[in-house]
Amino acid sequence: MSRSHLLRAGTVVAALALGAAACGGGSSGSKAPKTTGVAAAYNAAVNGVVNASSKKGGTLNYVAASDFDSLDPARTYYAYSWNFQRIYQRTLMMFQTKPGAEGAQVTSDLATAPGVVTNSGKTVTYKLRDGITFEDGTAITSADIKYALERSFAEDVINGGPGATYLKPVLVGGTAYKGPYKDKAGLASIKTPDTKTISFDLVKPFSDFDYLMALPISTPVPQKKDTGARYQFHPVASGPYKIDTYQPNKLLKLVRNDKWNAASDPNRKALPDQIILTEGLQSDDMDARLLNGSADLEIEGTGVQPTAVSKILTNPELKKAADDPSTGFTRYISIQEKVAPFDNIHCRKAVQYAADKVALQFARGGPIAGGDFAGQMMPPTLPAYKQFDAYPSGPDHKGDLTKAKDELKLCGKPSGFTTKIATTNKGKGPKVAVALQQGLARVGIKADIIQVDSSTYYSGFIGVPDNVHKRGLGLAVAGWGPDFPTEYGFFESIVDGRAIKQQGNSNYSEFNDPTVNSLIDQAQATSDVAKRNDLWNQIDHKVMDGADYLPFVADKALDYRAPRLSNVYITGAFGMYDYVNIGIA
Repeated sequence: MSRSHLLRAGTVVAALALGAAACGGGSSGSKAPKTTGVAAAYNAAVNGVVNASSKKGGTLNYVAASDFDSLDPARTYYAYSWNFQRIYQRTLMMFQTKPGAEGAQVTSDLATAPGVVTNSGKTVTYKLRDGITFEDGTAITSADIKYALERSFAEDVINGGPGATYLKPVLVGGTAYKGPYKDKAGLASIKTPDTKTISFDLVKPFSDFDYLMALPISTPVPQKKDTGARYQFHPVASGPYKIDTYQPNKLLKLVRNDKWNAASDPNRKALPDQIILTEGLQSDDMDARLLNGSADLEIEGTGVQPTAVSKILTNPELKKAADDPSTGFTRYISIQEKVAPFDNIHCRKAVQYAADKVALQFARGGPIAGGDFAGQMMPPTLPAYKQFDAYPSGPDHKGDLTKAKDELKLCGKPSGFTTKIATTNKGKGPKVAVALQQGLARVGIKADIIQVDSSTYYSGFIGVPDNVHKRGLGLAVAGWGPDFPTEYGFFESIVDGRAIKQQGNSNYSEFNDPTVNSLIDQAQATSDVAKRNDLWNQIDHKVMDGADYLPFVADKALDYRAPRLSNVYITGAFGMYDYVNIGIA
């Protein structure tokens, strides 16, 4: 799958981003959110709270095809993992528990308020709430948050999360710091003058800093309970639930945390008595469980499979329990320029033109459950979005085989070549790989499909450049949504050459264009909205000029919510249901 989103507080840009980031199916995306509750109907949860209730009790039954990439808050990078962990973990800041675009705004969680900016924008300070505790009743202090953030720098022990990507270049001394396991003195630019105060010294002003503190990396970790790489098997809870049972790829059971202080947490209602997540299921099996009432939600947010789509859309009772939101993700094929013959741009362009985007769209579920055709990387949910099609695939979107063959001649492979396609082993990934394989075969490009378990596919397989090179993984099925709902949150990890990592890499194609790197810096440095948007559009075009990315759909997903659920809505932060306050009506 991919990643997450957020938003920036206290700036004009944030307000504009909020207005443009509303998720929705069809025209429903333009409606104002309704937080007082709406009746169940098709797409009702896109901008409203379905079955609003404060009733407590019962057991929620969730399902997933795969395990989380990690339960370690410093290591996780999957969007649904970030969303789900908010049930039992708290962070300095968090997304509002409201539907639609309002859910993409950050609010205070462990902190009493957004960060106070001083020192010409280069110092940000937070104060902590009273009554915040871990699951054993121990008070959470600023030192626990400082330690948690420092863990994310220890890439030799904990890799794959966003901490190193975003914190290293932002904090003074961040690029040299190796984490608390090697440097017990800690990072000097994170200061904790007392148990209730934490401040950050920045290299330069960074308008998205509140967003960074809404990422799981700011989840407090008690140093005495830290088990390094094994912490993911039982992280210490700071929210209203705690982990009772965790069997990776099989079962996760959450029960109430009796040490949680409701008075310290205005964001969480803590309605169900327990939450049971069954993992490792086949996609069609999950859909069957949803439709027969034995499961309440599929938490990965990728939507139901084509068979279930047909059943839902043709049955009025089922349809009113479904939603078709724009998720903010771009589904794409990563073309690895470090793997021959894709070190030649014309071989990359041959793939661009040969792909059958209709087949790729239907592999994702079709126009409703899969998404709209995409010709660029930037998703339409971002404010700078301006539609264009970098490599037109013909009027029917099934490919331009003439141009593909011309590009093959230019790259010295007129008869085609062989390569490999990497994908997950469950969900829609295998179907996408087959659709790509068949499209490329029309011009002589023969591709073998390599399937890998979803829980390790991104961070441990295509996210390891050496592995990509050694295995000859020329193509990889991928998807990406903003780590926070700004253009920087979308592009930085996947196209900034300075963000390429040897473990947990998200720039799978290893795209590294000095012009793009410079434009990213310029965009982050300007407060002029029009200029900023123009720069991001230039970046979008320059990225597509390199032909390293083959976007095929701006993602949508047909999601199904059990009729018995309360407080169900799509959050603009993640483009999926907000799991924090769901209960049983």
